[in-house]
Amino acid sequence: MVDIKNLPNHGRETYAVYYGDRFVLKRPLPTLGEQARTAWLQKQHRTQDKINEIRAVGNPLYNIPEMTFINDDEFQILEERAPGEPLTAELYKTLSKRQQFEIINGIGSFLVDMNELKPIGNIETHKIANDIKFNRLCNFIDNKMSIWFTKAEIVQMEKIRDEVGTFEYETRPAWSHGDINSGNVLYDKNTSKLSFIDFAEANYKFIYRDIFAPLQIELDIYKPVYEIYCKLHDKSLYPMLSAKSDELKAIMKNRIAVVLLRRFIRASDDLRVNPASPKSENNNLEKVFFMRRQMQNFAKLEKMFEK
Repeated sequence: MVDIKNLPNHGRETYAVYYGDRFVLKRPLPTLGEQARTAWLQKQHRTQDKINEIRAVGNPLYNIPEMTFINDDEFQILEERAPGEPLTAELYKTLSKRQQFEIINGIGSFLVDMNELKPIGNIETHKIANDIKFNRLCNFIDNKMSIWFTKAEIVQMEKIRDEVGTFEYETRPAWSHGDINSGNVLYDKNTSKLSFIDFAEANYKFIYRDIFAPLQIELDIYKPVYEIYCKLHDKSLYPMLSAKSDELKAIMKNRIAVVLLRRFIRASDDLRVNPASPKSENNNLEKVFFMRRQMQNFAKLEKMFEK
């Protein structure tokens, strides 16, 4: 008998049915209207094209599960399941040095392959604040933060906002995964297979975004991943900054700040000015505690890059 596990949803638009260890069948949520279901189906076709492009590279250092088929009439897709579990910091710490090196090498190789799948763009000046919901951050700091935080904490966040808000750097648009986090990178420590999933956000992004992505920051491997990337990329297509340059250090610092700010902003969006129940009050306490942890991480970031 095939082991089938029904899940209520798989993201904001999809629910999934897992068939043992091999496949997952996905459909749009039944609450979606006809127009939304059609848009969902079109998105799956675009995603399948993106998956097929990177699978065609055939790099043995990483795995891209196949989107096996799309049934337009039934609004269904069948995908291979990626083996293993999300590549969290907790899992990474349990691995051997050899396995950790293979992961770093695999991530660097994948990023180069993605970036070089399509033509690399010309140099542009990128304002890093465009990568986050910066207006929401400003609104929270200016209008709501004083409800839960001290004056000193507000001053700290104003300083961070002003620094990130004005930071710009030169980079190039390149084809990218766009959502490199522990939920989209899986690792099977029994087979040492590294898998990348969820290509729905793949598009032209700026090169350093995927290199200094949430996954590499969470695992604290962004520097060795950068070094691998620099060794593997086609130097005739585009140069990369020296790992020791002040310019790269500034990019690293601000890309890490963006990851922390995304977490801070998401938590601030969940705060309720007038909580209507004990559950809402408890949620506020948890979110404020989480946000203070991110502020501690900002302080650590400043000290780290002062060296």
